[in-house]
Amino acid sequence: MKRKLRIALSGVALVLLLGPLAAADVRREINFPDILGYRTLKCDLHLHTVFSDAMVWPTVRVDEAWREGLDVISITDHIEYQPHKADIPTHHNRPYEIALPRAREKNILLIKGAEITRETPPGHFNAIFLTEIGPLDTNDLIDVVQAANAQGGFVFWNHPGWKPKAKGWFDIHTKLYESNWLGGIEVANGDSYYPQAHQWALEKNLTMIGNSDMHAPSLAVKSSPENHRTLTLVFAKEKSVEGLREALAGGRTVIWQKEQLIGKRQYLEEIFKGSIRVGEPHHAQKDTIWLEIRNRSDIDIAMERRGDLGPQELTLPANSTTILRTKVDREAAQVRLPYLVKNFLTAPEKGLPVTLMIPLKQPAVPPSAHLRYP
Repeated sequence: MKRKLRIALSGVALVLLLGPLAAADVRREINFPDILGYRTLKCDLHLHTVFSDAMVWPTVRVDEAWREGLDVISITDHIEYQPHKADIPTHHNRPYEIALPRAREKNILLIKGAEITRETPPGHFNAIFLTEIGPLDTNDLIDVVQAANAQGGFVFWNHPGWKPKAKGWFDIHTKLYESNWLGGIEVANGDSYYPQAHQWALEKNLTMIGNSDMHAPSLAVKSSPENHRTLTLVFAKEKSVEGLREALAGGRTVIWQKEQLIGKRQYLEEIFKGSIRVGEPHHAQKDTIWLEIRNRSDIDIAMERRGDLGPQELTLPANSTTILRTKVDREAAQVRLPYLVKNFLTAPEKGLPVTLMIPLKQPAVPPSAHLRYP
């Protein structure tokens, strides 16, 4: 009996000893499809720590990103604005150095970056893919942005609608743009969406970016349609620094902000097509059919009818299946249901037109083939 007790106690001691090392670190994934042969990376490229004007240590940003299902982050502390410098000495590269080991443990791709902080206009800019932040600590904005580009950096304009009385596209922005030093623009920042920035991105072919610009600790346990940080979906060849850089330079992004997706039409179409599965009718009665539509993404898709058939308003909840009932012409081979996806913004106040194709008298085809775009 004593020997058995000793063995049992030894087992308990071993569990207590190894438990923390063996414990699994679990997160909830964000669900958006990979499209066009690319991998969809969930990215937040505008974050702050105590090394500028935020409230958290750099490793906390990594832990938050892992918990909320992100793949990529960039800590972009202000170069010029450091209200905690009496307690935390200026060391521009230090947030990246502190966060990098934790990012490797958590499989988070960490991009070295910084925020260039000026009065508005011209405003604030993020520079990412930096090798050394020190050379950007200089007065002239043109010199700063040029130095960032010389390192292979990617520069984007932050929250251009932040100060409404001073917002606008100014000569300095034209200078940066015409010099090919301005690669993108924040169309969304936190809870703010900037329609004018959206229009500029379309007109000038600037990469559309959305970020949290988080300063306070994130209290989110997981991402959901109702509670998630603003982020950028980047369609990259691979999860790597070079893969991300190439995708951003190519403008392959969609923004997830609040209850909407914002981006170029071609990418929104592919997100919709990859998310929605239209089933064949499973029940029919006279001129009415019933079928299932499944939404496999993390966004509730809000649709409005553009034809004569189907519900006037149709919402497909995230990660759920909806039964659709509609009248049809039973003599037709298929039913076309034109809709407008109201919360997929291809331009300011412009949704995404789609058509649900429901087969009636033809052999089964792949579910994605039941989607058409006018």
